[in-house]
Amino acid sequence: MEKKQSLHRQAVALADADAQVKVLEERNCGILPFSRKVAESGNGPLSAAGIDILQINIGYTCNLLCRHCHVDAGPDRKEMMTRQTMQECLNALDKSSIKTIDITGGAPEMNPDFRWFIESIRAKRAEVTILVRTNLTLLIGNEKYQDLPEFFKQHRITLIASLPCYTRGNVDKMRGKGVFDRSIKTLKLLNSLGYGHEKSNLELNLVYNPEGSSLPGMQLQLEQEYKKKLFEEHGILFSHLYTITNMPISRFLNDLLDNGRYCKYMTLLAENYNALSLQNLMCRTTVSVGWDGTLYDCDFNQMLHLPVTKSVPQHISAFSEEQLRNRRIIIGQHCYGCTAGAGSSCHGSLL
Repeated sequence: MEKKQSLHRQAVALADADAQVKVLEERNCGILPFSRKVAESGNGPLSAAGIDILQINIGYTCNLLCRHCHVDAGPDRKEMMTRQTMQECLNALDKSSIKTIDITGGAPEMNPDFRWFIESIRAKRAEVTILVRTNLTLLIGNEKYQDLPEFFKQHRITLIASLPCYTRGNVDKMRGKGVFDRSIKTLKLLNSLGYGHEKSNLELNLVYNPEGSSLPGMQLQLEQEYKKKLFEEHGILFSHLYTITNMPISRFLNDLLDNGRYCKYMTLLAENYNALSLQNLMCRTTVSVGWDGTLYDCDFNQMLHLPVTKSVPQHISAFSEEQLRNRRIIIGQHCYGCTAGAGSSCHGSLL
């Protein structure tokens, strides 16, 4: 507990988004501004190319305090989307061609209107894909949430579950003691309901993050390793593995600064810049909705309080697919995290 509290105290120092943006802008480490890097690679200003995904963060409250969490989520975060704002998201869905709703947090399951929101989405659009990002640990051994695995199956929810490694030591180091064993128990329960099986339509996808200041390995190779290890050691099946680069914001940014690795990591990202990733960046086909309804180009911009360009609607209550679909994307130095190597997004590598 003392270690968790210490970690959180460190994170609080850079919890203010303005302070984070200032660090990213002023400590350039000899790296070109991201906008110039994009221009030099023969690409114009980044613009959206439609809206396929509405990613909705319904609260920063979480039962865990993970070292790499770019949301700075935790048990003491009180930001929570209201039912009224959820209704505004439903209204936006009514007047759009959006194909996927991506529900995230914190631990989104902890929002008291979580079940109502999913039921309402499914009632409106039976064909829409609903993604829920879960840390797994709430879904077993907790009476308040023990109905959720069956609830997910009933509503055909695609699950995206955090499991930053397939070993107990690495997972517990990043997420807290006992998290690995609880995650394994939940994955077994989900498998028993049909999730993760090859011929099932119940997708169970896992997310890998590097332990520290390095780029993730090749996604397909890591997926094969995960599948082999998890099946041989625990009998667990899953659909796909998503590799996500640790973004230099929030707790991870704080950790980089505390350990004197900030410039080294930013240089690593910049030196591995891959212009081919630009066409597939998630911001080009996604709109991110903050817990208070503010609109962002991506979840990372949300954490830095960098809303969409002022020429388009700023809040979900004023949502207009026509105005938002070709908007100019707000970028910064943190965007190097999405364009390094094979690229990175909330749905894994880009190439």
